[in-house]
Amino acid sequence: MKFKDYYETLGVPRDAAQDAIKGAYRKLARKFHPDVSKDPDAEARFKELGEAYAVLKDPEKRAAYDQMGSQWKTGQDFQPPPGWDAGFEFSGRDSGAGQGSEFSDFFESLFGRQGRSGQHMHAQGRDHHAKVLIDLADAYHGAQRSISLRMPVLDAQGRVTTHERTLDVSIPKGIRAGQHLRLAGQGAPGMGEGAAGDLYLEIAFKPDPLFRADGRDVYLDLPLAPWEAALGGSVAAPTPDGPVQLTIPPGSAAGRQLRLKGRGIPGLPPGDLYVVLAIALPVPGLPRRTAACDGLGCRRRAATCRAVTAGVALRRRIPAPGAAGADLVARPGNQRGRRRPGARPAR
Repeated sequence: MKFKDYYETLGVPRDAAQDAIKGAYRKLARKFHPDVSKDPDAEARFKELGEAYAVLKDPEKRAAYDQMGSQWKTGQDFQPPPGWDAGFEFSGRDSGAGQGSEFSDFFESLFGRQGRSGQHMHAQGRDHHAKVLIDLADAYHGAQRSISLRMPVLDAQGRVTTHERTLDVSIPKGIRAGQHLRLAGQGAPGMGEGAAGDLYLEIAFKPDPLFRADGRDVYLDLPLAPWEAALGGSVAAPTPDGPVQLTIPPGSAAGRQLRLKGRGIPGLPPGDLYVVLAIALPVPGLPRRTAACDGLGCRRRAATCRAVTAGVALRRRIPAPGAAGADLVARPGNQRGRRRPGARPAR
């Protein structure tokens, strides 16, 4: 998917006022209207103008679009960064998603999920929507969090600015990514005596250095030393609820999954925790290999590790063929070596 610079499409600067954006769109729309223009690409250009204007005329979508920064250029490969719209509060107005078939994949990837009907006027205020990021631990234990939301608005000069507010939110135990929390009366104010709308918070998890969630199931990549995977044993493994002792079956291969039933996100039923085994090679450097062996909880095999290390160190001292002493064959535990039959002593 390619990035689209909507400001470049309309030929306006990034700090342009709403009136300037509206005027630029009208001028270009008349020029490239398919019923008027003779340009063979007029229809495609007209659609690009409509898409750009659908974003920049809306203070909410424009503020969210601006958040991605000006470093992106038209035609660059693009994927929306995770949580790019977190913390932005959107009203229930129609985002133009109903015209999604006329807009690009780029538009749909950013705003396609915000389409709301919102076409009928009611006394009750509009519902608002926002995405918030929480820690995975909050889903395991529940939490009280203060969440800051930014609501894009127009200032007196017609430029987009943001109004920020902070809400105290109770995160229930067992909530999953993609679920919504409803905060009654926290949406737009009603008309006349009408009640205020509601605020819906879409939950997403912050990136975690250890775990990743899929529904209620949680995954952990656990590195093992080669001898631990080959010989098996008991190792400590972290979980969101605290470390556990995990039994590694002998002959385990990289990618093997060990299931810890019921240790995923709580619920009815709870999810599972899957430990995905990975083989971690020892750190290069002979003195560090024994330390790595000890640090990975395999002290019982530390003597074997040291013996292998000593053997490798000894073999590294064998001269190259043709060099002095090349006829000596070094063996672990026997640094003197022995002379091959018919070999002359080195001088």
